Amino acid sequence: MKKTIIALVCGLVAPLAFAQTSTTTTEESTTSTRPSTTTETTTSTTYEAGTVSTYEPGKTIVVRGEQGPVSFALGTAANIVDAAGKVVTAPLRSGQRVRVYYTGPVEHRTVERVLVEQ
Repeated sequence: MKKTIIALVCGLVAPLAFAQTSTTTTEESTTSTRPSTTTETTTSTTYEAGTVSTYEPGKTIVVRGEQGPVSFALGTAANIVDAAGKVVTAPLRSGQRVRVYYTGPVEHRTVERVLVEQ
């Protein structure tokens, strides 16, 4: 009886001992494509020409043009230059002819430079 049980166990285990092992290699690649987004912003520079009504250095300038007085807020990036492109250090006077170059809509005008006309 013992011999029969041992023979059965060996018969069941033998195929497992001689079984071939195989290796399966799986390669996974993921490609992510992001949609390209192109944003094009167009800014145009316009100017207002006239005479200086009031001027507060570094704050505001009011220019009286053909359509009446127009107020501009001067930021730190605004340059005041003469016709030759040199920086004007003297404060602007009332009645002086200028051109104020700015970008943006009326509500958000950004002054780029003030050109003092001689």
